[in-house]
Amino acid sequence: MSLIDHSYRSSPLKPSIWERSNGRSDYRCCFAALVIITIGMGVRIVPQGFKHVVQRLGKYHKTLSPGLNIIIPYVDTVAYKITTKDIQVDVAPQECITRDNAVITTNAIGFINIISPEKAVYGIENYHLAIGALIQTSLRSIIGEMSLDSALSGRDHIKAKLKQAISDDIADWGITLKTVEVQDVNPSPTMAKAMEAQAAAERERRATVTSAEGEKSAAILEAEGRLEAAERDAKAKIVQAEASQQSIEMVAKAAQHGDLSVHYLLGEKYVQAIQQAATSNNSKTVILPADLPAAIRGIFGGLNK
Repeated sequence: MSLIDHSYRSSPLKPSIWERSNGRSDYRCCFAALVIITIGMGVRIVPQGFKHVVQRLGKYHKTLSPGLNIIIPYVDTVAYKITTKDIQVDVAPQECITRDNAVITTNAIGFINIISPEKAVYGIENYHLAIGALIQTSLRSIIGEMSLDSALSGRDHIKAKLKQAISDDIADWGITLKTVEVQDVNPSPTMAKAMEAQAAAERERRATVTSAEGEKSAAILEAEGRLEAAERDAKAKIVQAEASQQSIEMVAKAAQHGDLSVHYLLGEKYVQAIQQAATSNNSKTVILPADLPAAIRGIFGGLNK
């Protein structure tokens, strides 16, 4: 009987007390690990500058704000992590045709901000790509309504119309457009050469006009100078004529009364004329009266009478 009992206790089919205690410890460890994992899955810490979109059983449930958040493990999952910072959207250079059929190359840059992450992820497949394409098409449409000169000089006008056109479209996606800037508005190489030739022709035309205006002003000033000189010469001749008239009248009056001053004046003029003829550089011969002494005596003889 004792042998049978001993063989029964030592049978390998029955676990010992130590083995049963080790098994219960393993179960407790697994359960503790499962609890820790579950708690970790239910606690979500969202960093500043981000928002997390939570789905419950595949459907949108809520949006987690920055900080500590609690969700239901295994039921709620974080489907999207969206930044709330301003996002830069670059638009590649593209060719646009203006109203007067000129080809120009333009590019732009926009800055957006997501205010409703759930609308941004569920309302559009790729909002970044969609906004870039929207800026491109709107920019082509706006420039197509403008002439070349207004497009090259009207960046502020293009910016205002572009922002107005895009803001309404992306509002349904929970996105706001902070600003949009037109970086470059350049004519195509062929158009640039034509504009350069046109500018050179315009500069040449202005130079010609300026030269002509200068010559015109000079001619007017010269004519005015001649007119003023002629007027002054005429006034001088009038004064000289009046003086000559007065002299003649005085001489005539003196001659009527037999005044000796007349003879003296005539003699003086005669002598002065001979002196001028003698001192002239072009004069080679001085013509004198045949009887110069008699002429002098005649003049001064009249003075003695």
